[in-house]
Amino acid sequence: MTRSGTWFVRMGIVLALLSAAQGIATADSRPNIVIIMVDDMGFADLGCYGSEIQTPHLDRLASNGLRFTQFYNTAKCHSSRACLLTGCYAAEVGESAISHSVTIAEVLRDRGYTTLMTGKWHLKGHPMDRGFDRYFGHLSGSTNYFTGDGTFHLDREKFDVPETGFYTTNANTDHAIQFLDREVKPGKPFFLYVAYNAPHYPLQALPEDIEKYRGQYMKGWDALREERHERQVAMGLVKPEWGMAPRDADVPAWDSLSEEKKREEDLTFAVFAAMIDRVDQNIGRLLAKLKDMGAVDNTLLLFVSDNGGCPFQRTKTPEIPPGPAESYWTYHKGWAQVSNVPFRLYKQNQHEGGISTPLIAYWPGVVAPDTLTDQPGHLIDFMATALDLADGVYPQENRGETVRPLRGKSLVPILKGGRREPHDAIYLRFSKYKGLRAGPWKIAWEKGPWELYNMQADRCELQNLAQEHPDRLNALVDRYEAWARDAGISSGTGRNTRKEKARKNTP
Repeated sequence: MTRSGTWFVRMGIVLALLSAAQGIATADSRPNIVIIMVDDMGFADLGCYGSEIQTPHLDRLASNGLRFTQFYNTAKCHSSRACLLTGCYAAEVGESAISHSVTIAEVLRDRGYTTLMTGKWHLKGHPMDRGFDRYFGHLSGSTNYFTGDGTFHLDREKFDVPETGFYTTNANTDHAIQFLDREVKPGKPFFLYVAYNAPHYPLQALPEDIEKYRGQYMKGWDALREERHERQVAMGLVKPEWGMAPRDADVPAWDSLSEEKKREEDLTFAVFAAMIDRVDQNIGRLLAKLKDMGAVDNTLLLFVSDNGGCPFQRTKTPEIPPGPAESYWTYHKGWAQVSNVPFRLYKQNQHEGGISTPLIAYWPGVVAPDTLTDQPGHLIDFMATALDLADGVYPQENRGETVRPLRGKSLVPILKGGRREPHDAIYLRFSKYKGLRAGPWKIAWEKGPWELYNMQADRCELQNLAQEHPDRLNALVDRYEAWARDAGISSGTGRNTRKEKARKNTP
């Protein structure tokens, strides 16, 4: 070969290497995406949202990131997961079936992302059939935190929970870290979805975590609600003129309880607090791993809850106090109202207490530190956000099915400090409970008739304006019913009080 020919070969190799490096740089320029979802945690259960519970790692993310004050879930476990993963409303994709849909994992894997999941699935099928490269967790809606429930899997194989040393919250993080170690490749972005079951009942926690909170709740739910609300107002999370929802009529005044009952209640909420504390500790571990990988600066992390505080009294072992594996306790409306301060009602209801979630967005160099936004959003927005960041295209078909149209809107303009074009309406539904948010106006239905609220003036839904604005109410009900017809579901109550057959769902 001549000298000139050798030079051309060498230059060809150099250009090929440069081209490959440019391809890696392009992949690196797309951010990793980490979504963390917790279960049955209310708007007020984090330190950065007004709580006394120790959540230093999440508080640090908030102080270095963005907190949403008007972000919505569906008020129920499985439907929130359907919305998060598909970008559609749960009713549109067959609830837990998530049919006629595509998942975030599927679209991101097609765009070259490594896709990883740990935690609670609570949908039909298996995560690895819906786009995840690796999976650890339980397929069910709830589990014993120490012994499991028979639905744990590692990838596609059944996972035998160890007889000792196992705690679900820790295990979810352990496997997330293992997946990051083993599966993430240089130059290839990743998507990690961690769905902690905590603090969903049964109330079971590690003794050292419980001990931190014993005695703190002897002051009771009345005083605690006031304290959380004061902190929220000081933080700018809520407006003082909204007030606070009154104590539920089913909940006794704390001072009316016997000392024995107060001690029982103190332990109950101490275990709940301990479960959230343990989640925060594990998020600290996960953040440390991302830092060790050098991935923090190019990662968008979103933290959210699937519904508000849970009012269901389903305690099964009154003779065994909450905490250990042998116990099965829930908390009830008294503490659920503490979780949902300052809002009305609970998990399953489409009033603000059921559907309002903290959302923390952390993305160094992009999201401005210690900022708040009151722009409304919904879990359906996560798919559009992922597509935006990954330069993806929402498909018209998937798995041999026509895909439902994408309902969500990208959060990226908000994350970058701007205003986005808002949703024309956000549709709210679980079983017979329903509602709609359009601009400052919201309608909600619990037992009938429809209610109407101005969210700018009355986010706590204390002034029903249905009688004052019947035309506005009817127009919004018409919009809800049109959406329900398009989704292929019964519009339910409409303007009357006829009953809708409730869908059968696991907790």
